[in-house]
Amino acid sequence: MLTLLFDGIAYGMLLFVLAVGLAVTLGLMNFVNLAHGAFAMAGGYITVLLMSRAGVPFLLCLVAAFLGTALLGAVLERTLYRRMYGRPHLDQVLFSIGLVFMAVTAVDYLVGSMQQNITLPAWLQGRLPFEAVGIGKYRLFIVVLCGLLTLALQAVLSRTRFGSRLRASVDDPRVASGLGLDVNRIFLVTFAVGSGLAGLGGALGAEVLGLDPTFPLKFMIYFLIVVSVGGTTTITGPLLAALLLGIADVAGKYYVPKLGAFIVYTLMIVILLLRPQGLFAKAGGR
Repeated sequence: MLTLLFDGIAYGMLLFVLAVGLAVTLGLMNFVNLAHGAFAMAGGYITVLLMSRAGVPFLLCLVAAFLGTALLGAVLERTLYRRMYGRPHLDQVLFSIGLVFMAVTAVDYLVGSMQQNITLPAWLQGRLPFEAVGIGKYRLFIVVLCGLLTLALQAVLSRTRFGSRLRASVDDPRVASGLGLDVNRIFLVTFAVGSGLAGLGGALGAEVLGLDPTFPLKFMIYFLIVVSVGGTTTITGPLLAALLLGIADVAGKYYVPKLGAFIVYTLMIVILLLRPQGLFAKAGGR
C-alpha cells in the first residue's frame, strides 16, 4: 500500500512538472496552449536521442532537454504565438491543436512511430528497501527534483520582481508598458521557461510514461485535468491536483484495472462540481 502511495506521488509530481507550464501560460498569460504536450515530447526525444546516439550522460540530457525546448518555445513565441495573444480562446485552441498534429506528423516522419526506450544510469535503477516499503530509486529522484523545482517556481512567481512584473503585464499590458516594462520580453521569458519545464517533464517521463509520436495526444487530457482541477491562480492548486490524479491513477490501475481511467475522470467531475474554479482558485481569479 505504501509502495503504491509513493509511486502515485512520484507520478503526480511528474505530471505537475509536465503541466505547470500550461498552468502558467493559461493562468498568468491567459493563453490556451494545447500544444504544450508537443514541447514535452520534444524534451523526451532530445533525451532519448542524445543518450542513445551520442552517449551523453542522463543528467546532461535533462539540462539539454530543458534548454532545447525553452529555446524552441522562445522561437515559436516570437514567430507564431505572439500573433495569437488577445485572440479569442477558440482561435488559440484551433491554432495550438494544429501545431500538435504537425509535431506528431514531423516526429513520426523523422524518427519513426516505434516506442522509444531509455536506459537509466545504474545509480537510478532498482529499489531502496525501507522496512516493508520498496521505493524505486528513479521515483525518488523524480520526487526530489520535482519538489525542488516546485519550490523554486513558487518563489520566483510570488517573491521576485519578475513575478510581480509578469502579473502587472497580464493585468494591464498598456499600463505596464507605460511604466517602462518590456511586456513582450516578459511574455517571451515566461513562455520559454514554461516550454522548458514541459521538455524537462518529458525527459523525466520518457522511462515512466513511454515515448512515441502520439505522446502529446495521449497526455493532453491529463494536462487539462491538472490545470482545470487545480485552478490557474496559484502553483499549489495544480500541484495538489497532480498528486491526486497520480495517486488515483496508480491505485485505480492496481486495484481495479478493468475500470482504467474511469476513476480519474470520476474524481475530476466530483471536484469540479464542488469547486468549479479549481481547488485553490481565489475569489475573482482569472
